[in-house]
Amino acid sequence: MPNSFPSPWWKNAVIYQVYPRSFADANGDGIGDLSGLTARLDHLQHLGVDALWLSPVFRSPMCDAGYDICDYTDVDPLFGTLAHLDELIAQAHGRGLKVLLDFVPNHTSDQHPWFIESRSSRDNPKRDWYIWRDQPNNWRASIDGGSAWTWDETSQQYYLHFFLPQQPDLNWHNPEVVTAMHQVLHFWLQRGVDGFRVDVVHCVGKDPSFADDPRCMAGETMVKINDQPYSHEVLRGLRRLVDSYPGERVLIGEVNIRSTAQVAAYYGASDELHMSFNFPPLDAPWDPVVFRMCIREVENDLGPLLAWPTWVLSNHDNSRHRSRYGGSLRRAQAAAVLLLTLRGTPFIYQGEELGLEDTVVTAQTRVDPGGRDGSRAPLPWAVQAPHGWAGAAPWLPFAPDADALAVEVQEGAADSTLGLYRRLLACRRRSLALRLGAWEELPSHPQVLAYRRHCDGDERLVCINFADSEHTFPLAEAWQVEIASDGVDEGQVFSGRLAAEQAVILCR
Repeated sequence: MPNSFPSPWWKNAVIYQVYPRSFADANGDGIGDLSGLTARLDHLQHLGVDALWLSPVFRSPMCDAGYDICDYTDVDPLFGTLAHLDELIAQAHGRGLKVLLDFVPNHTSDQHPWFIESRSSRDNPKRDWYIWRDQPNNWRASIDGGSAWTWDETSQQYYLHFFLPQQPDLNWHNPEVVTAMHQVLHFWLQRGVDGFRVDVVHCVGKDPSFADDPRCMAGETMVKINDQPYSHEVLRGLRRLVDSYPGERVLIGEVNIRSTAQVAAYYGASDELHMSFNFPPLDAPWDPVVFRMCIREVENDLGPLLAWPTWVLSNHDNSRHRSRYGGSLRRAQAAAVLLLTLRGTPFIYQGEELGLEDTVVTAQTRVDPGGRDGSRAPLPWAVQAPHGWAGAAPWLPFAPDADALAVEVQEGAADSTLGLYRRLLACRRRSLALRLGAWEELPSHPQVLAYRRHCDGDERLVCINFADSEHTFPLAEAWQVEIASDGVDEGQVFSGRLAAEQAVILCR
């Protein structure tokens, strides 16, 4: 069971992202659900994570896999009921696991009662809950890359949507919207939720002049470039609300801007986000130069602000890192050592602990309008097809080698990827240096990334060899191999030799 960590818990934690429709299915319809997740909580407890973040499970027409919400305070029947979510929270808390929900403040579904009222007429009381204009500007939407404005024939105006036309943007300048969305957070916090991952929170503030943006003329979408002062005012209100609840509830922001310095501003003066996702590693190839730059940028931009970093290599919107690294399991295992030893809070996307690649999606099996199905394949629990998904065929095909990578196979194999993740999480748990210590880059071969973590007398060295050939990392003193990505020589004195694409954690 996870230990009780010093305050705040989220600085010490490892957070696991659950994509519910692909985690586990309890009712046999081929789609993962809350009961299936609850039944598999022991897997996460034994893995050693501290908190679960659930992608949206709210009522939705599912035009964008649940990010188009038509009721923020109820569960979509696809996943179960409100009672099932309550049971999941209770069962998770009983195992010492925190539960975070996905809060989507920028937009609703066009089927939400608020928008149905808003578009019914120009004088409807909820007209100003959304953003309407007589003439569109040149802003571009994400997912389909078209105009961010859609014409509404009934009311004879355009409405704004940074994503699909079925996802109209809310007007956070309207105090009634602020009150309504705050009530959503109160609803879930009172049910025991430990915090929220806040979807595209940098998008809630809009340029009040609605001026054309030259970057959109070059094909850029607003989701990647929107950065307005009013978003910070919105966040300060959310932070005050969350901080009013006991138990160190947390806000983790998706600020999808590829500039660490700009993202740092969303921490505010410790009065906005507790943490914000760090996106450059999600784009990074298997390259020591790129990772050095990513890490240095985080240390330089966040360190002086005392803003706590996050690290993530895969998620539901991006290709799995094993696939990005050429399909190499060896690289994916070395990357696990990197992920879990950097300064900050790591996020594990479901299936990383199994070494999964993206599934192969064809025109016939594609579901997502943005083409992001690859990383969303169902988890394989059992060797034999359908790999623990009884009943109907799962909603997406399984990833390659699902039989060999199934939990059932890896469960008892110490040299498996699952075994490596368990050892890494246990190592992190017993090391104050790895959880909270300072980070110091060490001189090494250009193909080797090496750094020191230290805190209150606890110390670890981490070495990652990015090369496909052996390299050395000589040390003047004797260090022991605590963890090796390939399991070789663990518990032995470090020889100074790093095998090809091997990562090690060293202790005294």
